[in-house]
Amino acid sequence: MLTLDLTNAPRWHDLASGVRLQLRPLTTALMVATRSDPAVEAVPEEASDEERAVAFAKALARRATLAWEGVGNAEGTAIDPSPEAIDALLDVWPIFEAFQLTYVSKGLLLEQEKNASALSPNGPSAGASATAKPARKPARTARRG
Repeated sequence: MLTLDLTNAPRWHDLASGVRLQLRPLTTALMVATRSDPAVEAVPEEASDEERAVAFAKALARRATLAWEGVGNAEGTAIDPSPEAIDALLDVWPIFEAFQLTYVSKGLLLEQEKNASALSPNGPSAGASATAKPARKPARTARRG
């Protein structure tokens, strides 16, 4: 059963030890706005999937981030979120991965579920069950005359 959160309240997401972001809910409106973000649209057609993912994640984080804790400048002074600071934060690999796992992937879970394929009945993804009953006897072939 799909449980709807009708409050649409921002939530805190822990991304690393001592670093957490308060993010808007991942709504349809937020995803559509991010897809049409100038930085996302500026990604060249020949760009790799990884380059596209980074551009999209940064654009999404810039739109979704309301506040954060545990982020500071080179002198160790806490700083407020800004587009440049959000991009710099997502350039830190563990932060990017945590953002993808705790925010983006959970928001896309329904989309993945409806597009999933069944597992192969044999091989490394064994797990699908057969739906046809096994044949009782081998079929007879027609005689040639």
